[in-house]
Amino acid sequence: MGTFSSKMKKPLITASVTAMLALGAVAAPAADVWAAQVGTATVQAGVNMRTQPSTAGSVIRLLKQGESIVVLEQTNAYWYKVQDSRGAIGYVSTSSQYLSVTSSGAPSQGNTNGTIVATVTLRTSPSTSGSAIGYLHKNDQVQVLSAPNAYWYEVADQQGRRGYISSQSKYVTVNGTVPGGSAGNGGGNPSTPDNGAGTGDNAAKIEQVIATGMKYLGTPYEFGSDRNTTTTFDCSDLVRTMFLEGIGLKLPADSRQQGEYVQNKGNAVTDWHQLKRGDLIFFMSYKGSSASAYAGIDKSKQKITHDGIYLGNGQVLHTYSKESGGVKISSIAGTHWEYRFVYGGSAL
Repeated sequence: MGTFSSKMKKPLITASVTAMLALGAVAAPAADVWAAQVGTATVQAGVNMRTQPSTAGSVIRLLKQGESIVVLEQTNAYWYKVQDSRGAIGYVSTSSQYLSVTSSGAPSQGNTNGTIVATVTLRTSPSTSGSAIGYLHKNDQVQVLSAPNAYWYEVADQQGRRGYISSQSKYVTVNGTVPGGSAGNGGGNPSTPDNGAGTGDNAAKIEQVIATGMKYLGTPYEFGSDRNTTTTFDCSDLVRTMFLEGIGLKLPADSRQQGEYVQNKGNAVTDWHQLKRGDLIFFMSYKGSSASAYAGIDKSKQKITHDGIYLGNGQVLHTYSKESGGVKISSIAGTHWEYRFVYGGSAL
């Protein structure tokens, strides 16, 4: 994994686009991010989805053959910005050996616009069982792409994310006719669905914490970093900053104390597969890259030497060395992070 910038480069729209993209008009005002959407695509061969339109970008995950994804835009001649079925957004190669763009999903400028009235969950499918991509907040502008049923809208937001939200008027007001639906808000059973907050406000808080951390991707690592600045981080400083900036919760200053904080909440689990998005995740010292290096170790007696935030899908947001590129996303399964895992749990 390489280093990556803390600021994404602005999307570049090329003057000519390959016929495969099937775009009518490429140029669009900055406010109409959705107008640059290309459509859907099928993965032809395994390809890495990265945090940047560059091989220097950290790998978010491997897209597997046969997966369907949404192509949000062509960033340049070599990279697409895409969204996978889990709601993750990243960049993949435009090479036809990896992707086949199967349909043009680019909404026109004339499509129906909506305004968010109250915080609502953006999901990967029109159901409360759909994974949460993130949250739309009051006064956010969206484009309503369709109404798959009486209870949900398919929308695109101004960050380029595409998903489903409740069609209830308490969450969104819609002007004009919804494609494939009715005029204005679709109404429907007011008990289906809700805003997906889950356990009170915790789900929204978790997304705020994670969003805070993601904006620091690529920030340099420094052991014992200054807790009063955000120019560098060590692991516990990053976690502390995410919670403090994100939701105003001040956690202890070091990883061991943060671990004790979670244990005192009674939320700790020792199987990382049981972790939930937003949980703190704690590790012992590095002993080697293979599972055998940790055989026979009583982890309950090991000191916590590192922590991060679990993102779901087997990924952790953390920072651990200058050489690794600072704040980054790492995969857990089959790596020393899995072998070093001691416990994890919610700080909320």
